Amino acid sequence: QVQTVASGGGLAQAGGSLRLSCAASGRTLGRSVVGWFRQAPGKERGFVAAIRWSDGNAHYVDSVKGRFTISRDNAKNTVYLQMDNLEPEDTAVYYCAADLTLQGLTRAPRSWGQGTQVTVTS
Repeated sequence: QVQTVASGGGLAQAGGSLRLSCAASGRTLGRSVVGWFRQAPGKERGFVAAIRWSDGNAHYVDSVKGRFTISRDNAKNTVYLQMDNLEPEDTAVYYCAADLTLQGLTRAPRSWGQGTQVTVTS
């Protein structure tokens, strides 16, 4: 099982950038998929992006393609979400999580940590 802790949120203007960090640890990290999710007020939590640790293969929700980039640092056991050209609609609490498969990541019930707040002003 992989444990994750999200950090790095903050306030940005529309068109600006922020970078989120997800510190990951656990014996199965090398075989895992680590992903980012977000939940805006009054909305359900939704998938944003994920990366397979073993080969860096990445997936994105359509609304962030071309604006967000997910990456990992093997030495630091950290996954980053670089968010560029931010929009007010990106305002949400962002969470990171890990699972052995992308399907498990997006479908399996789990306990979510605190997350990190991202606020984008127009």
